[in-house]
Amino acid sequence: MGIIDVVSVLSEMPTLLKLKKGMVPRPVTVADCFGARVEANANKFGHRSAIVFEEKEVTWSEFNALANQYAHYLKSQGVQRGDTVSVIMENRIEFLALLVGVNKIGVTAGLINTNLTGKPLIHCITVTNSKKCIFGSEVSGALNEIKAELALTEGEDYFEMPDGGLDPTTNWAKNLANGAAVASTDNPEETSLTTLGEVALYIFTSGTTGLPKAAVLSNRRFLTSADMAAMAGFKCTEKDRMYICLPLYHGTGLMVGAGAAMVSGASMFIRRKFSTSNFLPEVRANGCTLLVYIGELCRYLSNTEAQTDDHKNPLRSMMGNGMRPDVWLGFKKRFGISRVAEFYGASEGNVAFANLMNRDCTVGMTSAEVALVEYDVDNDEIVRDAAGHCVRVKEGEPGLLLGKITQDTVFEGYTDPEATEKKVIRSALEPDDAWFNSGDLMRTVDVGFTLGYPHYQFVDRVGDTYRWKSENVSTNEVGEIINGFDQIKFCNVFGVEIPGADGRAGMAAVTLQDGVAALDLEAFSTFLRSSLPPYAVPLFVRIQPDIDVTGTFKMVKGDLRKQAYDVRSFEDPVFALLPGAEDYAQFDVAMLEKIEARDAGF
Repeated sequence: MGIIDVVSVLSEMPTLLKLKKGMVPRPVTVADCFGARVEANANKFGHRSAIVFEEKEVTWSEFNALANQYAHYLKSQGVQRGDTVSVIMENRIEFLALLVGVNKIGVTAGLINTNLTGKPLIHCITVTNSKKCIFGSEVSGALNEIKAELALTEGEDYFEMPDGGLDPTTNWAKNLANGAAVASTDNPEETSLTTLGEVALYIFTSGTTGLPKAAVLSNRRFLTSADMAAMAGFKCTEKDRMYICLPLYHGTGLMVGAGAAMVSGASMFIRRKFSTSNFLPEVRANGCTLLVYIGELCRYLSNTEAQTDDHKNPLRSMMGNGMRPDVWLGFKKRFGISRVAEFYGASEGNVAFANLMNRDCTVGMTSAEVALVEYDVDNDEIVRDAAGHCVRVKEGEPGLLLGKITQDTVFEGYTDPEATEKKVIRSALEPDDAWFNSGDLMRTVDVGFTLGYPHYQFVDRVGDTYRWKSENVSTNEVGEIINGFDQIKFCNVFGVEIPGADGRAGMAAVTLQDGVAALDLEAFSTFLRSSLPPYAVPLFVRIQPDIDVTGTFKMVKGDLRKQAYDVRSFEDPVFALLPGAEDYAQFDVAMLEKIEARDAGF
């Protein structure tokens, strides 16, 4: 350990002490919300830039005024404190202003993935008991197909936000832009009454099929994350500009990116979707000093052809999650970024980790009480001792992360009480305790001098959920869909690694119905595309004569995960949905070798 190492950690002390003082949970009755923070920015930094988006720029005063117009207009349309409205819209100024507006008047926004269609979309709108549905023109087609199955009234409960100033695309929704344009720009009186304990957002997790879960997000949790990101992660002020290309219906882009800007006054450069070719030119042209990321974004950028001047850009600090150790150091050096504040946390979770000491290849530390316990990956179950308690792992060994549920680390759960209870492990380490089951394997890592705070590293997902294309995918839900295809008898879904790609891709081992000689690949492909969002469609399908099960008839995944799609290790046929293809095709050793060489285009 060198002197520079010690000095760099000690230099973080003032921020950490300030953060510790500021992060003491405030009573849920305290009045505060992110809408109030935007209002404060309008008073303090009113003339400064708030958002730049597609050649348009608004100041904090203009942004706050737009949010107020949405709030007043929706109130005039019968929306009241405690109601929920569904919001389905791509990244743009209006999306954020709408969220701020409804937050100011104590209304909850249910944030829906813009990729969803059919049954998953119906479920997301109904499960939160939404009184209104507010959508961008870009998703009007998906809503048009399912609105007849919703308990909402055409012409009354639907509000369309025209895209880019264009005309509306429907005749069954009110024009939100026109309606709000004549509403008051004054700050709503209700903002001062909106408390930390009120539900700010529903953020959907594992929205693979028709059974997504709506995670409850209070104002307190939103502001805790945003304050931490601004104060100790990015270390940003009103003089910074945040580059945001992540979807704002997800927690990372919204709470860590936009949230940090809302609580600090930093401006935002927003784009609808990530683009490798536009990344550096936009960062340079707009003076972006901060980047909110996910690991997949960093890997995509790392895989582009390096230029000698990549490091010549204004970025100084980045915060996000999922950056793997094999990408970390090379990314920092290539793009000249001095600070990487990796964090770990789930939208519904009760604990979070943050790399606030700027140590490499770690998700950092946590102030919450956590435990890493033994997990049998092959049998997909927690290991218990003779007394029925979980067993803590040894230092440095991977274990299932549990977060203790206390008054200060509340598990807010989901709108579904049964789904909430399934994530709680009771009497885990002692009688009558309660812990949140993260579903993730973590381990402690030695990163040098850290003032006695242990640092952690993400290892892998476990159980029935894996992550692909930055989305959580439920193996059980995908399996239920696949079992609905008339040629399939049994199905076992699991995640498999692809070299050079983040997360795990889906793979299904299936057995065919009696009398079916061969799987109809074209019909099967069409069925899955119509039943699942693109990220949840398995990329590999293995045809087995029978499915292995345990003595309690639970499907065995251990060996399947290990063998994955390595057709050299077994004789069963495998079919793959390769990049750019619409239908599954026979998978062979030549294709396998392309994947191993990272030349398959994933």
